[in-house]
Amino acid sequence: MLPVRDAVATLDRAIASIVRQTFQKWEMLVVDDGSTDGSREVAAKWACADLRIRTLDAPARGIVAALNAGLDAARAPVIARMDADDESLPVRLEEQLRVLAAETDLGLVGCRVRFGGDAARQAGYALHVAWLNSLTTSEHIRVNRFVESPFAHPGVMFRRSCADRFGGYRHGDFPEDYELWLRWLEAGVRMRNLQRELLVWHDPPGRLSRTDSRYSPDAFYRLKARYAASEVAKLLIDGRPARRRLWIWGAGRPTRKRASLLEEHGVSIYGYVDIDPKKYDRRLGERPVVSEKALPSPREAVVLGYVGSRGARELTRTRLTAAGFVEGADFLMCS
Repeated sequence: MLPVRDAVATLDRAIASIVRQTFQKWEMLVVDDGSTDGSREVAAKWACADLRIRTLDAPARGIVAALNAGLDAARAPVIARMDADDESLPVRLEEQLRVLAAETDLGLVGCRVRFGGDAARQAGYALHVAWLNSLTTSEHIRVNRFVESPFAHPGVMFRRSCADRFGGYRHGDFPEDYELWLRWLEAGVRMRNLQRELLVWHDPPGRLSRTDSRYSPDAFYRLKARYAASEVAKLLIDGRPARRRLWIWGAGRPTRKRASLLEEHGVSIYGYVDIDPKKYDRRLGERPVVSEKALPSPREAVVLGYVGSRGARELTRTRLTAAGFVEGADFLMCS
């Protein structure tokens, strides 16, 4: 399923990367979202040459409408995503299908990706790729889902039944792919990334994630807060006789601003934990700021780690684990 708008410069490369797949029993749906640059003609040329390629012409309604149009038209039980500016490596479909066939409880499989940009000039994106590539197991995906989006959207393959049961892509002021992952994960869909690089993920200047407000940092923070609040509400109770209290690891202003979004979804923050001695024994409003040594035990506390500086997340994990907290049950990392 390949949505496209005005990608004439790269569409040939993207389609050709699917045509060259070692697995050949596929159907490609190229959904044109109101292109005006000749992309429709490129797609039509490929469709004339290869009957496995179908084109769907649509008015310019946006990526979500194009994706859902592709889902509606798809006839296979498994859907592979692709974008017009990326490249699938030759064994991608074969490898992902093999895993879905072997792991019948797996709903979605992604892959490690090769960064197709300038790692020096686009350092932030390159760091995100490196982080994403470190997440391979289902448990890695689950406990890190509130840090950043754990999948490269054009590199995923999922079962059509997941969309039928839990819904397809949604319109809103949020990144549509990340919202889908979080919603399906909340519903219990198991997901993981393959350890093999199967996609070249390019980062052109006009990429939607760079130009559309739905992919702004604030949009990500709001979306993560909505689903994190739902998960925290479960952890605070967790079958215990006494409800636990929520602590936020990090007491700086950016952390407090992001964490405060949780309160819009009914979650109360009891206090903050910080490693800076200058902040100990202070109060932020009615909330105490304490050292990690003064943090209550997991019987009484759930912790969300909102730390963003390099190395701080791993340090926080190490300290919470040493104190007896279990990631995914007693604490989660966010950003």
